[in-house]
Amino acid sequence: MKKRTLLLFVLLIGSFLFVLSPVIAEDSEKSPARDHQEKVVERTTLELPERLTRFVYDSGYHFDYPEDGVRGIYVTGNSAGGERFESLLELLNTTDLNSMVIDIKEDHGYLTYRPEEDSPFYGISQNFISNPDQMMETLEENEIYPIARIVVFKDSVLAEERPDLSFTDNGQVWKNGRGEAFVNPFLKEVWDYNIDIAEEAAKMGFEEIQFDYVRFPEGFEHRDESLGYSVGEYEGGDGDNIQKRVSAVTDFVAYARERLAPYDVDVSVDIFGYAATISEAPGIGQNFSKISENVDVISSMIYPSHWTPYFGIDKPDLYPYELTKEYAKVENQVLGALEEPPVSRPWIQDFTARYLGAGNYLEYGKDEVEAQIRALNEEGINEFLLWNASNRYTEGVNYKP
Repeated sequence: MKKRTLLLFVLLIGSFLFVLSPVIAEDSEKSPARDHQEKVVERTTLELPERLTRFVYDSGYHFDYPEDGVRGIYVTGNSAGGERFESLLELLNTTDLNSMVIDIKEDHGYLTYRPEEDSPFYGISQNFISNPDQMMETLEENEIYPIARIVVFKDSVLAEERPDLSFTDNGQVWKNGRGEAFVNPFLKEVWDYNIDIAEEAAKMGFEEIQFDYVRFPEGFEHRDESLGYSVGEYEGGDGDNIQKRVSAVTDFVAYARERLAPYDVDVSVDIFGYAATISEAPGIGQNFSKISENVDVISSMIYPSHWTPYFGIDKPDLYPYELTKEYAKVENQVLGALEEPPVSRPWIQDFTARYLGAGNYLEYGKDEVEAQIRALNEEGINEFLLWNASNRYTEGVNYKP
């Protein structure tokens, strides 16, 4: 994890060429005072240093990366800007949790705060977080590490407004079974749209930009030839459709990290846990290793409820410790093969998956959350994020078991 630069000095170089009358030396040997005088008045050309100090945006806020690692919770825009924010602050101030992942661009494609009226994103904004400055000040005062969540390619708002940036079926924007539309990861215009939003989050003071839904729609391999869409700059060239999707997703991540460098923020990506167990996910374009090579933090979503039978475990939701431990072993092997692996910070489960049906799920509480954390710790993974869509987190959990 790169260290934060306090920075940064703004170098203002003004009038560095002086055109002055030369002075004729009267003596071959000069006193120190005379030597200094002549250096001041002689015609001088100053050379610029080979490498100037890199300019980095300063938001005015200061947050230290937690010394013993990020242990965070997911926070919606509604919670961040509403009454629940106070109870979440209390949770972090009375436990070993230390970070918040806050929605800035949410799952439908809306911003969760109002930018200036002349902002190109004003029309897609909602006033969930009515006072972002006050929110950031509160986080700073409470020493809570702020991470901005930005949902990228799942974006019904942009898809409806710009079908040419989406996928179409018989001329209509294609939607999945949940009524969600996606925008096209092949298109650089879509990349820039999301990174522009990420830059605004960095200016607000967030220390990390977490990109979610960095992928094609699930099952895209079954419809890639039936939907209408552009492949942009990926037209032709080497590789089949699978490799082109992998390239598009990986290239977006690398491009985002490059563009965000002047803001001195970390870049993280949420990724399906199973992506670490295979060479690459054929439909959605996620290659765990390639994405990991281009981020500071990788956050696998390893909720036990989201796995089908895996690792020899028939009903994973019933075995949070075992599932998490087996996953961590695999991820460690994959990341261990990289020259500069990112920080591993998985998403773990703090909700009950009743939708799995009787006999297939557990009521998740203190023991189940602690079991996942313990399994990660035993495999050398000391960072994690808690997911609960309603932001209601289990009380009494020991986050350092």
